[in-house]
Parts: sequence; structure tokens; C-alpha cells
Amino acid sequence: MELQLQPLASSCFVSGQTFVEGNRVASYLVRGKTGEVMRYDLLESAANGFVPEGSIACRWVHVFKPRKANENPERELKLTAENLFVTLADPATELTPENQRLVQFLALMLERKRVIRPKGPSADRTKNVFEHVKTKQLFEVPAGELTPEFFVQVQEQLSVLVGEPKKPAAPAGETSAPGQGTVP
Repeated sequence: MELQLQPLASSCFVSGQTFVEGNRVASYLVRGKTGEVMRYDLLESAANGFVPEGSIACRWVHVFKPRKANENPERELKLTAENLFVTLADPATELTPENQRLVQFLALMLERKRVIRPKGPSADRTKNVFEHVKTKQLFEVPAGELTPEFFVQVQEQLSVLVGEPKKPAAPAGETSAPGQGTVP
């Protein structure tokens, strides 16, 4: 999963106020009505009245840190599953129930791709600890059951980011009526 996305903004989308170090910033990933995925960054205090046009894929709150002079902002433009996991699983990011589900799914996917390694449960056994292979950074992911309902909810979230899956075409000579099965 890769999307081109804007890096963290330097000012609030709602008020226009420039972010300063230590501000609490709410970031939203939203699929607009025309299908593009947009990132909106705003002061957490302005988030109550913010209603973006489109479907919210995920939202997270983090403390603003200005970019260092030698950082490459182009690197942040590509949103990959790995980047999204690192952003959402960061200890400084407050996890919402929706994002918790997404982080659990991304951890499962990235473990299979060997991007992260399981290190066992946390001391209180409520989280699973993973090590990011490249950076050796440890991430704690809430433990949970991977039920069919879990995957349906994750699929709904991911469809906001990457679009709806294409429906297979009906074989030639078959028609389908609404609410009915395929009829020969």
C-alpha cells in the first residue's frame, strides 16, 4: 500500500495559526469525494468543529516538533504501510479505538513482510512488543483477537485509504437482480 501524501503542515488547517514546538496537533487522513487522499493537520483545540468533506480513514494526535534543517521532506510524501504503522504506533501518538485496529492489522502485515519482529508481550500482557528492523525502535501494539468482525472493520477503514475493491464482473449470460442471487 503506497499513497502520495502531503508531509506535516506547518500551520493549522482551520485557524491558519503556525504550529510551534509542543503544540498538540490532530492529523487526519481523509478520502475526498473525488477519490484523492488528503492529510489535514490542525491544532487539537480546533478539531472539535472540523468536519472534512469525505471519509475519515484515521486520525491521530501528536506533539508538534519542527523539521530539522537537514531532514528530507520528500521522504515523508510517500505514505506506506510501514510509515503509517510507525506514525500511529509511536508512543507519543494517542491511539483511538479505530486506529488501534489499524495498528494491529499493520503489525500483522509488517511482521509477515519482516519489517518488524515480535519481541513478546509487554510486562502487563496487554500489549505485544515489536522491534522495527531498520531502526531497532520498539513499539507496543495493543493485544486483541483477530476475529472476522475485526477484519471487516479493518477492510472498511482501508477501503477509505485505497478505494473500494473492484467487483468481479458477472459471467456472460448471467444477470443479477438486487437482493437476488445470480440467475442463469
